[in-house]
Amino acid sequence: MKSIDEHIKKDQSEIEAARASGDQAKLRHLTDELHSLEEYKEHNPADKHDPTSLELYCDANPDADECRVYDD
Repeated sequence: MKSIDEHIKKDQSEIEAARASGDQAKLRHLTDELHSLEEYKEHNPADKHDPTSLELYCDANPDADECRVYDD
């Protein structure tokens, strides 16, 4: 994806398809991903790129060891 908005739209359409086919595992995964994307967009309104899974995780868990940034 080129932007977070495209990713959100794609997830929304895939959620509908998963709901229609009864694929509960995919539905849960996509719903969680969509929630993370929407939170990221809310916390970073000026950032339009499609965030990686690490960026989504660090946005939700800024104090996690994986998300620490050290200055030289």
